[in-house]
Amino acid sequence: MHDVVVVGSVNADLVVGVERRPGPGETVLGSDLATHPGGKGANQAVAAARLGGRAGIVGRVGDDGHGGLLRDALAADGVDLAHLVTTPEAPTGVALITVGPDGDNSIIVSPGANARLGPDDVERARTMISGASVVSFQLEVPLPAVRRPGAQSSFPTPDELPG
Repeated sequence: MHDVVVVGSVNADLVVGVERRPGPGETVLGSDLATHPGGKGANQAVAAARLGGRAGIVGRVGDDGHGGLLRDALAADGVDLAHLVTTPEAPTGVALITVGPDGDNSIIVSPGANARLGPDDVERARTMISGASVVSFQLEVPLPAVRRPGAQSSFPTPDELPG
């Protein structure tokens, strides 16, 4: 039984500090590249585990170095990886993050394996999901993976909004 199960993204965050962001066609120098475990889904699962909860994640990573780094980091924080699928046909998702001197960031996400998460992955995790006290479906993964007809949600999805 889990306290929290997250259905969501698992990314490697590739972070570079910059004095200013480049304009079109321009190159600027940045700090040394830092690689961190990330992804909104993974971050939610880690936060729950670090607060003492039993946390699990339903997601996908590639069969690559970033996928290994993320598996190791999630396991070290005590997140259940039984439904973190390794996807050989796609790289692990990455977030390319620039951070300015004021601490503001700009992020470009390349979803990679996250884009392969589907309803079948969620169905395979049904037992883990149905036994959880809280389930978080976050939207950095394809909408069909996190949406079930007739299910109650706390907010409308984009296709449910008027106009």
